[in-house]
Amino acid sequence: MGGLLGLSRLIDRANEAIGRAVAWLILVAIVVSAGNAIVRKTLNTSSNAWLELQWYLFGAAFLLAAAYTLKQNEHIRIDILYGALPRRVQHWIDLLGHIFYLMPFALLMIYYLVPYVLRSWELGEVSTNSGGLILWPAKLLLLIGFFLLALQGVSEIIKKIAVMTGQIPDDGPHGSSHGAADTVAEASAGESR
Repeated sequence: MGGLLGLSRLIDRANEAIGRAVAWLILVAIVVSAGNAIVRKTLNTSSNAWLELQWYLFGAAFLLAAAYTLKQNEHIRIDILYGALPRRVQHWIDLLGHIFYLMPFALLMIYYLVPYVLRSWELGEVSTNSGGLILWPAKLLLLIGFFLLALQGVSEIIKKIAVMTGQIPDDGPHGSSHGAADTVAEASAGESR
């Protein structure tokens, strides 16, 4: 299990670095959007390329940060029932969800996206909009995003098994900053009473 945990740490570090880096793409998208709006309003001109660039940047940030979001345990889930369950049951739900839902979906997407991206690249596919950008980089972002998500899924499965077998400590009730924030808020509320 030591080798698998080493692999998990490597995947975690890579997705952490990628997630933090692509967060800056939101700022770039905002600057491009603002610049495009200013040029459009002041000079009465614009290009579909600027609009598509905004879409590419937002898509890159979303897709490439999905694995980072999973690593941080910040993905959307319905905590009404989950939070009331014993921690051991939560671990089983997470493990089975990763194995039977996340991994098949991510791997299926990779399977279908490889030929989709290759075909777009071979054809030199370009946007049908006048002045639009080439399309294969956006499609490649889809493939990379799902590849990173699948890798993070492997890491999460390894960590979940290690926690359940007692090889590494449990990371808390939810394993996310939300859980820590709730704990701090409850402590603060208790002190103010």
